[in-house]
Order: sequence, then C-alpha cells, then structure tokens
Amino acid sequence: MSFTRQLSEMSASELNDAIDDTNFPQAHILSRGRNNSVCSTSSTSGTSSLADKPQPQTEESTAIAGTPVEEVDPAPALVPVAGNQRPRLILKTNGSSPDSDGHEKCTFHHDLELDHKPPTREALLPDMARSYRLLLGGLGENPDRQGLIKTPERAAKAMLYFTKGYDQSLEDVLNGAVFDEDHDEMVVVKDIEMFSMCEHHLVPFYGKVSIGYLPCNKILGLSKLARIVEIFSRRLQVQERLTKQIAVAVTQAVQPAGVAVVVEGVHMCMVMRGVQKINSKTVTSTMLGVFRDDPKTREEFLNLVNSK
Repeated sequence: MSFTRQLSEMSASELNDAIDDTNFPQAHILSRGRNNSVCSTSSTSGTSSLADKPQPQTEESTAIAGTPVEEVDPAPALVPVAGNQRPRLILKTNGSSPDSDGHEKCTFHHDLELDHKPPTREALLPDMARSYRLLLGGLGENPDRQGLIKTPERAAKAMLYFTKGYDQSLEDVLNGAVFDEDHDEMVVVKDIEMFSMCEHHLVPFYGKVSIGYLPCNKILGLSKLARIVEIFSRRLQVQERLTKQIAVAVTQAVQPAGVAVVVEGVHMCMVMRGVQKINSKTVTSTMLGVFRDDPKTREEFLNLVNSK
C-alpha cells in the first residue's frame, strides 16, 4: 500500500492543509496523523528527521518500503500508527533534495531563478554600495557631501545584516541540541522578539513570536527556538510565510506530535506610509498536528500565550 499521493488527487481541504514552503531551504511538505493519544516511539519508513537516527526496519516498514511507488513530488500523507498512539509530525522525502538540479548547495538564496551565493557576503558590498550611491543621486542628494560620503557602504552592510538569515541553515543553528527526554507535555516559549524586512516595500516589520510543541521523546534546546525565529525573520519576508516556516522548522527538528506558532507584528509599511495606522497589529498563526485537530490542546496553548 502506498501512502504517497499526487497533489492533483488531493481535495481542496487537503491542499489548504499543505505547508507553503516558499523560501524555506530544502523543506518538504508536512505529513501528519489524526490520533491524539500517547506519542509513538517507533521510526516510520520513508521519513526523515534531524532528530532521529537510523532505526532497524520492522516487518511492517520493510513491506511498505518494498512496495513499488511511482516517483512523485513530496505530498501530504497519512502515516499509519499501531494501536492507541499519537502520531508524530513527519516530513515526507523521496530521497532527493528539491533543489537537486545544481542548486542543492546554494545557501544564499533558495530560489532557482536567482544566482548562487558569491564566495563571501563581503563580496557583495561594492556592488550594493554603488547601488545605494545611485539611489541617493536619484533622490536629488549629493552622495559626496560630508554626511553621505560613507552612507552607501553603511547601508550595504546594514542590509546584509538584515538578511543574514539567507546564510544560516537549520542544521547549523541546532548544532546537535536535540535531546532524548521522556517528556510529552506542552513546551511553550513566548514573546520572542522578531525583526524582519517586508519584501514588498523593503521596510521593517517587528513584533514577537510564541512557539509551542508537544514532544515525542525528543526536546529542543530552548534557545534554539529563538534561533529558528532568527533564521527566517532575517530575510525578505511576509508575516504569513514566516509563521509557517518557523512551524515547519520545529517539526523538522524534533518530529513532535504538534506545533503551534503565533506571530504578532507591527508593519512599518502600514505605519509610516500608505494608510498610516500607527496602532494596527497583524496576528498570524500556524497550528499543526494535535494543535489543529484537538480544540482543547489549541485552547491550552492560546491561554498560555495570552497570559501575563
């Protein structure tokens, strides 16, 4: 029996449940089960995780692995579990990277239409500084006056810092800080400061991120949750995608029973231009696994996040 399905065979609701992994480095579509009891401790054939080491194949997994399966793109699938067990969130793989056509090592941008990263980020500075100098001239300013002589270089360095997340990978940030622990109760880290750049106007948006997950015998170093936020916020972003990318990264790291992420942001593109609504805030959320399926679990997380 094959648990992999073509995207064309999925219903509208299943497509809505699929993870938008745009701008996510080497992410795969998320697969989740429906049972909400205790965590499963067994390894599932055909899946991968940064947290799991190779496990001996069982008779069931060998049977599944031996079934001829047509090569298709990774897609959401239901993972069978035995008995009264809560399934892990897993990421389906087909043995190859989505960027396997020559861009698999392109760590500066994860967009096949863009060029590979230059040898160092510093190599970008001269061209970026020249661009900022042209911009100043286009505004009618004199780039050679005292206050602006070094502005192009400063602005170029600042933009590289604002987008340093392009140079960071989940594996490097985790640095092995995934630990075996017999714990299956909710873990929440809330009010993580976040600074990002709106990709539509190149102006900042900022706010706070709250993350919760239900471990399945794997826990993540608490500071790594904040570092995951840094990876994806330090890029050209939209808040909706940022929220999903954080949830997918936590899932990829520890394969928990569920992940919940809430982001509250203030967007300068709405504050200092356009409608100029200085008190407006944007709230986005992503609920995966038991946080989506179980209203009580979701309510517990939201109560913890909103408590003072």
